[in-house]
Amino acid sequence: MSGFRHVSHHDLGGCGDGMQVVREGDALYVGHHGPSGMGTSILDVSDPGAPRLVDRWPAPPGTHCHKVQVAAGLLLVNEERFAAAASWSAGLVVHDVSDPLRPRRLGRWDCGGEGVHRIVWTGGRYAHMSATPEGEDDRIWVVVDLADPARPVEAARWRLEEPQPQGRRYAAHHALLDGRGRAFLGYGDAGLVVLDVVDPTRPRLLARLGWEPGGGTHTCLPLPGRGLVVVTDEQLRDGPGAEPRLVRVVDVSAPAAPRVVGACPEPAGAFRERPLRFGPHNLHENRAGSYRSERIVLVTYFNAGLRVYDLADPSRPVELASWLPEPPPGQRAPQTNDLWVEPDGRVWLTDRFAGGLDCLEPEPELAALLREAAL
Repeated sequence: MSGFRHVSHHDLGGCGDGMQVVREGDALYVGHHGPSGMGTSILDVSDPGAPRLVDRWPAPPGTHCHKVQVAAGLLLVNEERFAAAASWSAGLVVHDVSDPLRPRRLGRWDCGGEGVHRIVWTGGRYAHMSATPEGEDDRIWVVVDLADPARPVEAARWRLEEPQPQGRRYAAHHALLDGRGRAFLGYGDAGLVVLDVVDPTRPRLLARLGWEPGGGTHTCLPLPGRGLVVVTDEQLRDGPGAEPRLVRVVDVSAPAAPRVVGACPEPAGAFRERPLRFGPHNLHENRAGSYRSERIVLVTYFNAGLRVYDLADPSRPVELASWLPEPPPGQRAPQTNDLWVEPDGRVWLTDRFAGGLDCLEPEPELAALLREAAL
């Protein structure tokens, strides 16, 4: 199974540990996982067949800046402690990208503690993120006010007030909003958390839903027109002994009573027996300016590459297409990590360790289906 044509590859200047990837105009922004020491790379992708690295910034010592968000002329970059460093930076950096290929540092919010993990911001006054501020034991949900982007300030914080079972980790990852005053938050081993954020400065718990086997709940993508949320549980362990992690479909037509109605089939093949991580990580998040669909979901699957699912029947999702890269030299398996899908279906993919950046285009049959299912 494939469905994609490979268009180009970029090694990110020898720092191939790509994490989050987003596009604005001709600029593609890549946050780096951390082992390379690089923080953020900016590429000119006006010619997708020949992406060009135009700027990059190293991460502060002891820090990874692996997450990027861009909207309304601003680029947000996280700062988080990396690999148990003895010293690090902990915060959120705001850049002016009115010229997308020439960012200019504008302001910074000092988080303290372990710092900011993942940010969600699509424009407007408030950005929200998972972070571990000073005094917190693990990641919580934090809202930051960008009314003055040169001087961001904290506007709210929310934590799950439940006892954490022994051997489990309750830690916020990130929340996606449905445009109707609800946020769907992955909370690690606690599963899916539904918040009322009609007033983003006063988040309120509506529901929590866990499942077995579960753990590492990561991305919760609302499909508001269908009353559904697609949820990935991130695979956090390498190799054959790792517990299964799935992509689930949750009915949230009654937001206070969510229920699982289906699960995407695992990729066929011996991926579970192969090295490094096998399981889901990120979903394409249907942001404005990108490909948007409430039927087709695209998922990065670590050593199983990219997977595309059709949710025409949410109780029985079907795999439509896939793409599996060759492992980069010296890496035992691919670790496909994050993705950005353009409105026409072109996909940008990163690898967690050394594989850099790849660009794919859907073959005609898949491209036609993507068009048919687009919002």
